[in-house]
Amino acid sequence: MSLGPSSTAGEVIAHLRSLGSEDNLAGMARFGIVTEAALGLSNVELHKVARLVKTDHHRALELWQSGIREARILAAFTADPKALTLEEARRWAEDCNSWEVVDTVADLFVTARFERELIPEFAADEREFIRRIAFAMIATAAVHLKKEPDAMLMDWLPLIERHATDDRNFVKKAVNWALRQIGKRNAACHGPALALAERLAESSSRAARWTGKDAVRELGSDKVLARLGLDPSRAR
Repeated sequence: MSLGPSSTAGEVIAHLRSLGSEDNLAGMARFGIVTEAALGLSNVELHKVARLVKTDHHRALELWQSGIREARILAAFTADPKALTLEEARRWAEDCNSWEVVDTVADLFVTARFERELIPEFAADEREFIRRIAFAMIATAAVHLKKEPDAMLMDWLPLIERHATDDRNFVKKAVNWALRQIGKRNAACHGPALALAERLAESSSRAARWTGKDAVRELGSDKVLARLGLDPSRAR
């Protein structure tokens, strides 16, 4: 089947099914990916499909509604961030049940510039995958929103500190990811992020200690310090 920008959601899904791999499903499961509604395609393959079909917001909404893992990731790849509404973003967040789908939609939500509304809202949500979206968005914003003032990132450090005690695996890893990405953004962000990491490393919470120690290890590494132009003797 030949795909292009005019392909319907049904045609795209049929194409995805034709590429499915049972062998890949087993590998995905080992990485904690939920495979009950998966076809077994890698994100590399999905990016290839996305380049063929291009952006189509209406089709992306239909792909998401299918409930198929690959269709939902492709929906995030091909949705129009300028057309996406906050309510659509919230509905998609409600449906997320796997960390890699979460991380894919987090990128879309940042591109749509929903970070100010959704990060605090999702961080306050007790559901594991919705809370993960908040911190995946912070990590993404730290890397991609290069023109935003550093103060915006600094404002999220207290949120990271507050939720660093959440010991659920997919939240804990996203909190850690967010802290490390802020610290690696530039020299100005490095100091406050490293200071928070050091505080967390001394926490009575096991989850917070893990996040802090891991972040201290990376943010204090020679590689990161050199990239940021920091003197190792002063940064430690």
